[in-house]
Amino acid sequence: MRRRAVILVLDGVGVGAAPDADRYGDAGSNTLAHVAQAMGGIALPNLQSAGLGNVASIEGVAPEPHPQGAWGTMTPASAGKDST
Repeated sequence: MRRRAVILVLDGVGVGAAPDADRYGDAGSNTLAHVAQAMGGIALPNLQSAGLGNVASIEGVAPEPHPQGAWGTMTPASAGKDST
């Protein structure tokens, strides 16, 4: 049996503020949640089944009690944001 892994990096699709966000005027950052809120909810069924709703509160994307994938977030090792 072949086994495979798919790693999906959604660069620029933020799901929460970095620990130092307040120092750069980015407190409360959550790009995906804010886009979903502005749209009145967002439907991402494949990402929802993989566990996206477990990462952050996103309107229209429910948490998945038994996700079909592993999920998580990453925080940059460097201070600040890359556009400063």
